[in-house]
Amino acid sequence: MAAIEIRDLRKTYRSRRGPVAALDGLDLDVPEGGVFAFLGANGAGKTTTIRALVGHLRATGSVRVLGAEVPRELPKVIDRIGALVEQPSFFPGFSGHRNLSLLARARGLPQARVDAVLEQVGLTARAASRAATYSLGMKQRLGVAAALLKEPAMLILDEPANGLDPEGIKEMRELLRRLGDEGRTVFVSSHILGEVQQLSDRVAIVHAGRCIATGSVDDLLSAGPSKFRVRVPGDTHETHLAAAVLEQAGFSVWADPHGEMAVDVTPDDSWRVAKVLADAAVYVAELSPIERTLEQAFLEITGGASQIAARVPEVGSEPGVAVEAAPEARAGAEGGGVDGNDGDGAQEPVTDVLDYYGGPASADATGRDEEPDAGRGTSGPGSGEVGA
Repeated sequence: MAAIEIRDLRKTYRSRRGPVAALDGLDLDVPEGGVFAFLGANGAGKTTTIRALVGHLRATGSVRVLGAEVPRELPKVIDRIGALVEQPSFFPGFSGHRNLSLLARARGLPQARVDAVLEQVGLTARAASRAATYSLGMKQRLGVAAALLKEPAMLILDEPANGLDPEGIKEMRELLRRLGDEGRTVFVSSHILGEVQQLSDRVAIVHAGRCIATGSVDDLLSAGPSKFRVRVPGDTHETHLAAAVLEQAGFSVWADPHGEMAVDVTPDDSWRVAKVLADAAVYVAELSPIERTLEQAFLEITGGASQIAARVPEVGSEPGVAVEAAPEARAGAEGGGVDGNDGDGAQEPVTDVLDYYGGPASADATGRDEEPDAGRGTSGPGSGEVGA
């Protein structure tokens, strides 16, 4: 059984500029266990998807979490889910420990869990300090601690590294990696691609409200064309001569950021580069593979350089990676916001997972909401953003 199954998920907001499609037929499968990263640029639909997963909003399509249909069957599995959606809210005048104690008491959990989760996220030394004195990174840690209180089988975290310093990011990575290795399903949205590359087992890329690529990190990194760096002795004249020789032989040659050459060639055929140049009396000083990063893969798949979009189907032909050509930018998305935001900073009101039994956020049967109202949010520890 997949931990998360999403089919044809759609969400449209009404704004003063007209309808804005935050989700446009999203399909996604997340296997049980390990760390799964949900990647996308700001406004791609990450937070809207997460809010649909935990019952914070209603969208059309099918959403199942731990086998339960959301929102109808969410109460059956809510005790097995911990979530941090957007920035966490806590009582600012209470200490971090007291905020978590209130949440534990409301959920019928032993107080010993409070000390345990504070230690897990590295906040024991500041547990007695008022939440108002916490930095943004410390508040993120406290939010993750709240999500861990129930020892959930699944964690759903929206940008958990937001506001953390380098040491804090490393500690968060190690914590999430450890939780994934324990058999929990850790679903993390992020746009810090270097961090995701070190953390995740599998990745999905969302663009303009649709999932356009999914696979293991290794599959995504190996799916694109391999490149080798080529350096020849001498001045720029020799470099230009070498580039001309290689292009005449049919190689695709690129200028890398260091002013040297990069050639599209597989490892098995890389010897041909040296031979072609040697036959032209141009000798190689360096021929080395260029390691592809997740950032490069992301930009290629999403069409980050515009012209790359036409090459996406070639990437999808590689084994282990499912890729859909990146859709054109929606006209509405250019003028208005997505992820629950109409572009003017106003967000749709959020329903607390603790209050879920009263019903999800209101929406009509089409999944279309009126323009979000910024003044109707909730407050308090765990309200709206920290899922039970």
